[in-house]
Amino acid sequence: MTDRETDPVVRPVEPAPANGTVHQDRYAADPVGSVKAAPSLLNEALTHVSNLVRKEVDLARTEVSENLTRAGVAVGLLVGAIVLALVALNTLAAALVAAITELGIPAGWSALIVGGILALIALAMVSKGTNDLKLSSIAPSRAAKNVRRDAETVKETMQ
Repeated sequence: MTDRETDPVVRPVEPAPANGTVHQDRYAADPVGSVKAAPSLLNEALTHVSNLVRKEVDLARTEVSENLTRAGVAVGLLVGAIVLALVALNTLAAALVAAITELGIPAGWSALIVGGILALIALAMVSKGTNDLKLSSIAPSRAAKNVRRDAETVKETMQ
């Protein structure tokens, strides 16, 4: 084996042009060029990492925004439940109590039955609204999962 076959930095040299002009050898070994490649690769890697972090932050921001929108809807449900409960108690309670009373049930018991049914409906709405407001539903879970996956990938490539 010759030195050219064993030296990984030396590459084949192109033959000289037929017209006799001298050309710059673009395949010849250039130890300075190989040193320039390392900062270039490092710069490229840092650019990719920077872009990845920026995209993950954008994803987290978007996900939090979507989750806050859902939380706003949940708060709206709670307010709606309160308003509905008040309106229902004020308008229908009297009519239902009167209707049940005409069936022969005393007015007190009629009022208790109507109030209980309306309270159960309001309780169901409050329960749904508070479950939708849980902190875990607001956290950016997809972005956190992506960051963990990216960190594991970086650790694997560094080993």
